[in-house]
Amino acid sequence: MEQKDELMGIPQLLHFNAMLITGTLFLAIVLMKYLGQSNSMIVVSVILLLSLGLLITSADFFIEGAKGLARRAGIAEIVIGLTIVSIGTSLPEILVSGSAAYEASQGKTGAADFAIGSILGSVLVQITLILGIVVMTRSVKVRPSWLNRDGVIMLLAVMLLLFFVWTNNVLERWEGAILASLYIVYIVWLLMKREAIRQEEVEDLGEYEVRGSNWSSTAYLIMIFLGLAFAIYAANILVEQAYDLALRLEVPHSVIGTTVSGIGTSLPELTIALMAAKRSKGVAIGTLIGSNITDPLLSIGIASMIHPLSISSSDNGLTMEVIAPATVLGVLLALFFMRRTYRFERWEGTCLVLFYAIFLVVLQLNR
Repeated sequence: MEQKDELMGIPQLLHFNAMLITGTLFLAIVLMKYLGQSNSMIVVSVILLLSLGLLITSADFFIEGAKGLARRAGIAEIVIGLTIVSIGTSLPEILVSGSAAYEASQGKTGAADFAIGSILGSVLVQITLILGIVVMTRSVKVRPSWLNRDGVIMLLAVMLLLFFVWTNNVLERWEGAILASLYIVYIVWLLMKREAIRQEEVEDLGEYEVRGSNWSSTAYLIMIFLGLAFAIYAANILVEQAYDLALRLEVPHSVIGTTVSGIGTSLPELTIALMAAKRSKGVAIGTLIGSNITDPLLSIGIASMIHPLSISSSDNGLTMEVIAPATVLGVLLALFFMRRTYRFERWEGTCLVLFYAIFLVVLQLNR
């Protein structure tokens, strides 16, 4: 007879590895901020890295709680995947860009450049560097249905964001509302097609439902609230330290947003994509494309509704002449490789990684 899994509650949660790691990172940041009075470059850099780590672990903690509570409510796995997981993996980008928008509303110069740079950087990192690394580990099959559905929407989402920014170098509140609304429409459309999507997942994975740990509802609620609280705190600290680092290094805020924040906030997608690549030859691509739809629509949409995002005159040339074109070219190159034979080969993954390396060189030469 199959043995029923033991229900775990708050006592077990206190010894849960994710909880311990998240708590340790939080305490380390607090100690560094209030004991490291020197505010040296080393202290700023360490706090930046710690806040990045806390942001990633707390976002994962939040997702675990939200998924578990949704399962307890009887929500289907496919719906959980299309909503909670897709938005949850982009929680770092949402919070970082939202925090930067708030800083911009308080008059901090360069905060809006950081917000836009972090979103474009995240899209570019995921579609070139992360996708390239995943494909270099093994060749990946591409489903035409995924490419025709999500691939096209990803490209249109990036182009629409850049069109709004290009018009007058400002992403207004109403434009952000349009972007966020389009994301909601996209999610509703996916939910309407959930049975077809579920069948594709079954064909790829053999079985779709993947159960997590069996926690109590109270434990899941604690995961959600603590995960979200720690993530918000980490995002605020990250933006604060990144802003300080940009001033110290005399580097444009868009560069810090595109590189440090763009790479850092994309680490959850790298982990999920690598895990998915081991189980399936196609889910990894779907994960990255889905995130690259969330970021240019929902993440930056929410940020610009908090405060209009205006590109400063000092960063305008770099953002619109280097970062934005590189993002579009990276997306087009990845889509070309996907559509060429509907199979991503390892050499194509290497090309994507090299593309990102060249981008960093060009960015350095133009800053």
